[in-house]
Amino acid sequence: MRWLVGWSGAAVPHGRSGARGPGANDTAHGRGSSPGGSGGNGFGGDAGRGGTDGHGRAQGYGNGQDGLDGRAGRGAYGGYSPYDSYGPYGYAPHTAFVPDGSEFDDGVLQPVGAQVLWGGPDPLWAVGDWRPDEIRVVEAEPGNRLAVFGCCGASDEELRIGLVAARGGAFRHLSAWPGSYTAVACVGRRITVLADLAGVRPVFHAPWAGGTAYATAALPIADLIEAQLDIGHLAAMLACPDAPEALGDGTPYQGVRRVPPGHALIVRDGGSREIAAYETSGSLVVGAPPTDPETAVEGVRDALVEAVRTRLTAPRHATEQDFDGPGQGAGARDPGPVPGMGPAERRAARGGPAPGVGADLSGGPASGTLALLAAGLPGMPGTVFGAGATGAGERLLAVTFNDLTYHGRTHHGAADGSPHGGGSAPGGTRRHGATGHRDDTRRQGGARRGDDGQQEHDPGRRPLDENAELERARALAENPRLHHVVVTGREEALPYADLAAGPLTDEPGPSLVFAERHRHRLSAGSADHFVGLGAREVLDAHPARLADLLLDRRRRHLVRPVAALARAEGRTAGRALLVPVTVYRAARRLGRTSYRDGLQETAAQLRDGTVAATAFDAYPDGGRSAAEASVAALTWCRPGPAARWLTGEALAEVALRLDAAAHARPSVERPGERRARAALARRAADHRVFEQAAEIRGQRLHAPYFDNQVVRAARALPESLRVRPGARAAVLRSVLAGAGIHELPPGWGAPVHAPHHAAERAGLRLAADQLLQLFEAPLLADAGLVEARVVRKAIRRAADGEALALDGLADLVAMELWLGRLLARRGTCWTGSTAPRAAAAGVVPAGSRPGRPLPTTPTLPPPPRG
Repeated sequence: MRWLVGWSGAAVPHGRSGARGPGANDTAHGRGSSPGGSGGNGFGGDAGRGGTDGHGRAQGYGNGQDGLDGRAGRGAYGGYSPYDSYGPYGYAPHTAFVPDGSEFDDGVLQPVGAQVLWGGPDPLWAVGDWRPDEIRVVEAEPGNRLAVFGCCGASDEELRIGLVAARGGAFRHLSAWPGSYTAVACVGRRITVLADLAGVRPVFHAPWAGGTAYATAALPIADLIEAQLDIGHLAAMLACPDAPEALGDGTPYQGVRRVPPGHALIVRDGGSREIAAYETSGSLVVGAPPTDPETAVEGVRDALVEAVRTRLTAPRHATEQDFDGPGQGAGARDPGPVPGMGPAERRAARGGPAPGVGADLSGGPASGTLALLAAGLPGMPGTVFGAGATGAGERLLAVTFNDLTYHGRTHHGAADGSPHGGGSAPGGTRRHGATGHRDDTRRQGGARRGDDGQQEHDPGRRPLDENAELERARALAENPRLHHVVVTGREEALPYADLAAGPLTDEPGPSLVFAERHRHRLSAGSADHFVGLGAREVLDAHPARLADLLLDRRRRHLVRPVAALARAEGRTAGRALLVPVTVYRAARRLGRTSYRDGLQETAAQLRDGTVAATAFDAYPDGGRSAAEASVAALTWCRPGPAARWLTGEALAEVALRLDAAAHARPSVERPGERRARAALARRAADHRVFEQAAEIRGQRLHAPYFDNQVVRAARALPESLRVRPGARAAVLRSVLAGAGIHELPPGWGAPVHAPHHAAERAGLRLAADQLLQLFEAPLLADAGLVEARVVRKAIRRAADGEALALDGLADLVAMELWLGRLLARRGTCWTGSTAPRAAAAGVVPAGSRPGRPLPTTPTLPPPPRG
């Protein structure tokens, strides 16, 4: 887990002494403040020396002990910087102090394992295993600094130009570069931190010590202010996860606030806080000129290609296991041929991801587009030269996951005890393609040659019609610049597997239930791995956009999507004929319903018990049909699948939140646009939990569909194009055609219902005993959110095969897991014997919890008109 944290406090007089804490003495002498012993500027360079460090980023600001003028304590610009803290040795660069640090050791508080970027009254740290090229700091003039964290395609000169623009208040320029990153601009005593448009890189803040603390993770801020759990927010996450009105700007921790997507946190002189929007939205009064569909699709193509190119042009990374170490064996690059093991198995046995760049290749259009773009774009090779065993000219490691538990499929490979391939993968899962299986290998007399030339046994291939999506992935992998690996999984890779293990994530999310499944697939991936998550929410049209078309009096554009829903329903002729009428009525009703009335209707549903009454109602196996799901989504707000399991008190509290939001301020957005933004924000939040839960050390997951520029380009797509059946596949096909890729396998882009529901039911059945034990005395029941006996009854009935809403149960399990891991942790995010810690009181029982005030709804200015 990687995050940045800082605060803006009151200025400290230069005569302050004795304000040194952990790292102050080290940085004063040029040693690193992080446990790894990085350099005085936090990057491994000399303290205070300007220039670059060989990674294309600025090293320091010239205000160190040994300045460029050769005099101790003087900087490149001469004199002492007013933003350096004062200690016994004079002005020490990059040391930080606590504004009211009398209660802490030596008056200094520092994040655990942090590298400090700059100090003074507005310090900033980077925490975690950041790569050298993922942290870039530039300075336009003394006191004006810009730090960029993540993958950013801007050059140092472009960063300086953006800093100059931000100095004048035009901080939107800091979000216009390709890539996924967080920008922190420090202009004098004004700090500006930008959250991205999707929500993958959020910003959290809280008042502290007379100033403001901010971070890209909520837990460090919660530890800093010793926040307790916000039970009301947890209830809203379960009851209405898609409703920003219920969640507001809160977090699971009391007092910690979230900056909404598309907004920036501006802190002035440590006290004044402002949340400002940097992205404009359309108006209902003044219509914008119509967007040309071809131009909009070209914009998406250019943004997506540039996003992939940014990752390809970044430095390649490899783990220490991929290079020669002392002796032979685990420390060496490759121990050599091992009977029954291919090069992929030997690398996986040593641990760590494969060096270079890889991508998921599920056979769907989202991941397939990224894999083909990364394989076809000119640039550096996907693998590090001299590392790994792939042949020369191979660019990308494409990973496909095949669930062998679906339809009772079995593995036909050998059953020896090798770590991979013929035996079990980590965790006991067998691999099919991980034994070196490649669809572009040359057959030689019933055997095929692996990457190292060693002949390996071919376990055989299943018929083409058994899994259309897998066969499409194999057809795409015929590209000679792809190295295809098929990772197979059995019961060990099902949902709900190995719930006892796993890291503590910043926030709860449904991905905690599926973390082991994802980790099993990603373990065969590369150090930089592309995933196709987010394409549906970014490119597709939310069903509520049908109401937007009616508001614009464009009824003819409803013909295609409604006809497609009728064809998809097509179980009976009579039911198919009713679909157009039902969908049209629901869209018209949403278009005529005001924002306030829509929220109040949902609040009434939560209060009157209609939601809780459906707890054990039959739920279609595999979920609702497309028509039923579209009609249900044609609302301003709706309860989530886990709401049926919550207690009446919890639902009533969420209803109060909706009522407060309904009376706070009206919405000037269209219902479809607002629902689409909320769905994207929820998907991005779950992706962030997924990254942390399935994290493999040394690996970076890249989701270009969440990039700012891709989201902006996708929002420019006209609604009439979005609502067309197969719009996402058509847009991605145009993206590939613009990159010179025209030949795609038959059926590419066709909607495929993957057996996720069947896998989830099978995983719940296998883990039923563990889940029943988990909810024997659940923390959710102590918080008054659920009744333990009701949840246990639901788990038993779902394990017995009854058709219940499994997604709601997954939300409950994920929340219970997260609470248990949070309260079981022993440490904190900060140093010192008296370091603060969040949730020290645990989960306060519902009966003894004092009355809580209504959540504060962010009072954001209405978007500009025109």
